[in-house]
Amino acid sequence: LTRVFLEDDALINKKLPKELLLRIFSYLDVVSLCRCAQVSKAWNVLALDGSNWQRIDLFDFQTDVEGPVIENISRRCGGFLRKLSLRGCQSVADGSMRTLAQLCPNIEHLNLNGCKNVTDSTCQALSRYCRKLSWLDLGSCCAITDLSLKSLADGSHNLAHINISWCENVTENGVEALARGCPKLTSFISKGCLHITDKAVTCLAQFCNRLEVVNLHSCVNVEDCGVSRLAAHCPKLHNVCLSGCLRLTDASLVSLAQHCHLLSTLEVAGCTQFTDTGFQALARSCHLLEKMDLEECVLITDQTLVHLAMGCPRLEKLSLSHCELITDDGIRHLGTSPCAAEHLTVLELDNCPLITDASLEHLVTCHNLQRVELYDCQLVTRTGIRRLRNHLPNIRVHAYFAPVTPPPSTGGTRQRYCRCCAIL
Repeated sequence: LTRVFLEDDALINKKLPKELLLRIFSYLDVVSLCRCAQVSKAWNVLALDGSNWQRIDLFDFQTDVEGPVIENISRRCGGFLRKLSLRGCQSVADGSMRTLAQLCPNIEHLNLNGCKNVTDSTCQALSRYCRKLSWLDLGSCCAITDLSLKSLADGSHNLAHINISWCENVTENGVEALARGCPKLTSFISKGCLHITDKAVTCLAQFCNRLEVVNLHSCVNVEDCGVSRLAAHCPKLHNVCLSGCLRLTDASLVSLAQHCHLLSTLEVAGCTQFTDTGFQALARSCHLLEKMDLEECVLITDQTLVHLAMGCPRLEKLSLSHCELITDDGIRHLGTSPCAAEHLTVLELDNCPLITDASLEHLVTCHNLQRVELYDCQLVTRTGIRRLRNHLPNIRVHAYFAPVTPPPSTGGTRQRYCRCCAIL
């Protein structure tokens, strides 16, 4: 074995040309390459060749990755490096990232999610040296400010995807600069950016009409005007998240219905002003919808399910948790529709107090149903769940049978339900 593998003049090295060995090594992950590098001098050279290090994911080693590691990788890979994930590597800072930007100018895909020591200086270096950068994740990089976005706008004109979620110092000014400088954006994710307003969304709509994915989760200052302009200028939108945008009304849904017929994923959890009217408009126009999160859209009734059952034949995942006006009749329309029978895989009904075993009876024809959430559906019984499982033996039913919370001592007659969670 020593003669076959460990010596530089071993048989495998003589029989296989270096080009073929390099090709074999190109399929190995980081750990395997490092092990091969310890076999012999010849394999060390081949395993550490920059061509084998075009795509690197260091998430599994995040606690060990510090500045010198990044600098060594940068020198080793050079212009070969195309994709690097440093997600969760909190010890990485601006100095090593500046070295990376200088030595790896051809990088296209960079994930810095959770790298909390990264600041605007890193984005300035990326903008200056990495002109091919097209995918950048800065999620939870809490030191990032508008200066980063302005720098990217100046130099990263090929940027197609950016994630600035939970970058709390980013404002509408930074987003406006980014939109003007990066017209090729197709994906913009800004969850929890409280300073993003209608002005920022309007700029995205005006300058980035190629947008396909927009996530404004918990951007509480976004209003109907911004969403309407986004819909009107970005007809290619297919994935939209507006969850937690509390100021939105049906006007936003109507605009999406009018202009975004390719919509396949819509998340609007917590948008408490949406009603049946908005979802009726969507169902009439957006026939490609596959995933909808309507959790805590507390004003919708069974009429929304009637329209979705008729107008959205591809619907696969639907969340109606905390939609307290939904009844068995709505689930009947949904469960007996052709779309549900063929495509529905996930249905979430947590805290829908009017749902009973009758709803489960209406779901037995949904042959592809994989999971149903029934936490705190007080009128659903174990018997009803058993009947559903008799028809769909592979289904996962998550439920909890908690006692009804005692009514408050004063005021109001509305019954309260416990929100404890456990898996049956």
